[in-house]
Amino acid sequence: MEEIRSKVLKIIDKYIFDKSIWNTVPDNPKIIADLKINSARIVDIIIDIEEEFNIEFDNKSLEKAMTLENIIDIINEKS
Repeated sequence: MEEIRSKVLKIIDKYIFDKSIWNTVPDNPKIIADLKINSARIVDIIIDIEEEFNIEFDNKSLEKAMTLENIIDIINEKS
């Protein structure tokens, strides 16, 4: 699970413009509110995650992908 978390964080980090944000985020950051990622970038993140883990996010999964832990749970369910 830690390996998945690390890979997801690496993907998300590519889309964060202000890297200092990592200094203040909670353990389970909200993608939009805590990490300040806009909706266009979320699409890019999901595509990168799908490619990295060879999975596909359906509409139901996309609705649940609000926090880091949500995304990790979805990856675990689909792997």
